[in-house]
Amino acid sequence: MAWITRFLTAVAFLAVGVIFSPETFGSQSDGTKSPNLSSFIKLAHLLSFSTAWGAALWVTFIGGIIMFKNLPRHQFGNLQSKMFPAYFSMVGVCCAISVAAFGYLHPWKSATMPEKYQLGFLVSAFVFNLSNLFVFTPMTIEMMKQRHKVEREANIGDEIGWSKNQEAAKTNPKLAAMNKKFGMIHGLSSLANIMSFGSLAMHSWFLADCVLCWQNKLGVVLFILIMQ
Repeated sequence: MAWITRFLTAVAFLAVGVIFSPETFGSQSDGTKSPNLSSFIKLAHLLSFSTAWGAALWVTFIGGIIMFKNLPRHQFGNLQSKMFPAYFSMVGVCCAISVAAFGYLHPWKSATMPEKYQLGFLVSAFVFNLSNLFVFTPMTIEMMKQRHKVEREANIGDEIGWSKNQEAAKTNPKLAAMNKKFGMIHGLSSLANIMSFGSLAMHSWFLADCVLCWQNKLGVVLFILIMQ
């Protein structure tokens, strides 16, 4: 995790530099940009954003639910403890690249208010992912390991679903307290993940609107050419 921390820190500082000092990277505050870099930056932004949004969609609403419904609970938890740090690291890097690219393409000084809002959504997604990577996920994994130990002593955890855990917690105050604490931490982690996904979804709406505008412009141009 140490190298990820250093890498994310470097990318975050780069993103901040691009936003507030675009001249350093070839993008002028009046909106003019280096033509040699513009296409590459747009591609980097699109690929990074789509990777982050697609991964968030799959992990949050599809993959995690399927695994929970089909894997023994302890096996599911151990798998999640390995998968989530990698997931939040990847999405965090993609969000940082998207922030830097969008900041380059739309310098703060010349950006419109909707563009500034979009930059805010991307920064929010990045921050929510960092909070999960460095705060909530480590706390959740540690609490999960402690609870697994208590559950193994009670000979539960190899089943699918929560039924045996809930039954055992009725007669085991220690397990009940762990369930409550785990639920609180896991709830905060889930909330941060949903907020990150929502921020990315708002940006996808913006990109869809941009595509629609270009389609309308292209249609007008084609109509003019046909009429000539």
